[in-house]
Amino acid sequence: MIQLLFTVLAAEVAVAATLLFKTPLRKLAVLALDRLKRGRGPVMVRTVAATVLVVLASSLHSMAQIRGRAEGELDGAGVVGLTPTDQVLLARHLLEASLMGYSLFLALVIDRLHNYVKEIRRLKKNLEAVSKQNKTMLEKATRGKSEESEGDHDISNNKKHI
Repeated sequence: MIQLLFTVLAAEVAVAATLLFKTPLRKLAVLALDRLKRGRGPVMVRTVAATVLVVLASSLHSMAQIRGRAEGELDGAGVVGLTPTDQVLLARHLLEASLMGYSLFLALVIDRLHNYVKEIRRLKKNLEAVSKQNKTMLEKATRGKSEESEGDHDISNNKKHI
């Protein structure tokens, strides 16, 4: 399970790094995440996340049991300590819990990054549309002023000739 968690963590880090930097892969990652968020994707992701959360809670509970068992035992010198087996089990549970927590956290980071990238893209499109519209309105306004000033010159020239 630890190897699987390391693989998932490495994949999530790669996706997060892809979303952070503007590269050609970013567009592919956004498209893949868009496709994942359609249909049954969100239900599947929530189910997997809930399962990982339950396993994380179980691992934390096992660590608490090991600690509790160690506190109840006294060795020959009257000092509380963990047996070597308990130390190995505790280290394994701690590693699993850490990897699962990091994985869940990175899943949230990827979701937020995906939303921010889409929002930035939408805002840039809106900004381009508004600036284009503003530019055309300014061109119409400058054309209208130049036509009005030419019309004023023609009227004043006609009055002088009469």
